[in-house]
Amino acid sequence: MKGRVVVKVGTSSVTAEQGELDLVALSKLAQELSEAKTAGYEVVLVLSGAIAAGLPALGFTERPSDIRTLQAIAAVGQPMLMEELRTLLAVHSIVPGQVLLDPYDFGQRSQYLHARETLVRLLELGVIPIVNENDTVADDEIRYGDNDRIAALVANMIGAETLVLLTDTDGLYTADPRLDADASLIEEIVSVDAELEAVAGGAGSQRGSGGMASKLAAAKIASWSGVRTVIAATSTPGVIAAALSGSGIGTTVLPREERLSGRKLWIAFARAASGRIIVDAGAVTALSVGGRSLLAAGVRDVIGDFEVEAAVEIAGPDGRIFAKGLTRLSAANVRAYAGMQSSELPAGAPGEVIHCDDLVVIPDS
Repeated sequence: MKGRVVVKVGTSSVTAEQGELDLVALSKLAQELSEAKTAGYEVVLVLSGAIAAGLPALGFTERPSDIRTLQAIAAVGQPMLMEELRTLLAVHSIVPGQVLLDPYDFGQRSQYLHARETLVRLLELGVIPIVNENDTVADDEIRYGDNDRIAALVANMIGAETLVLLTDTDGLYTADPRLDADASLIEEIVSVDAELEAVAGGAGSQRGSGGMASKLAAAKIASWSGVRTVIAATSTPGVIAAALSGSGIGTTVLPREERLSGRKLWIAFARAASGRIIVDAGAVTALSVGGRSLLAAGVRDVIGDFEVEAAVEIAGPDGRIFAKGLTRLSAANVRAYAGMQSSELPAGAPGEVIHCDDLVVIPDS
């Protein structure tokens, strides 16, 4: 086996202008996935398009905005998408397996590990797992964050070596090529910083939910997992093989030498924050430089209402968020103990608001 790869394909790449499934594009995708397997790779496909596929089937000419209708459309479109891909993969003697994930699968550690075991076992059986967000139950604007982010988290989850994000452009440009004729392709990125994130801009096509910004954010997650990311155009002949061979196609985001552990990455990127703790300058230094736990003495304010073991952001006196962690106290207790020395805490109260094992300094680049 040459390694594991996660390939993510967006809605706009598998649907035509009116929202119907593009069978030519799906056939090309099936062929290239087969070639990757034949070459010795274990492949996971993250595929968007359930809502777009369901729109014409139910007679919609425009995407509605209410969640209940979008969930119903996804319920119709998802089996249509899977059936078409199952038929196309069968030509290559490949069996697909559907895996629908939602925020709970990433937000709860036990469920996260269970999802990983399922995906790994499918790969061991020679199956191509086809992952999508469970749009029929997702209630955060019908998406977890977008499938780009899910693809990056899955890449970390299964220990993939490469993440391939396929889209309708050749990669990340120095400016929007639709608006700037002088825009040039960025072929290699060593680290994702604020300047690059500004270049990435906003949303993509009307049929999709994520633009280049979401792909760069996914590449940043993958980079901190030690995963190489390639952003390239779905329509390019042999794009998956080229991405895997490192032949210079699209934009490549290199993996970092310094990596976050799976647990730290899970805390930093997979858990949604339920609140925020403001700390003093001393605590900023202790956490970001000293690798210490957050004590009540360093807390200055609490924003939001959260329970024990919730994920919370940590910000310094200037309001800049620099860390994230799992709290050992509820918001009410953090407020009550804010500024107290450890010797002043009530008997039985945890010594740390957030233990260093449950805290990660959020990477800037």
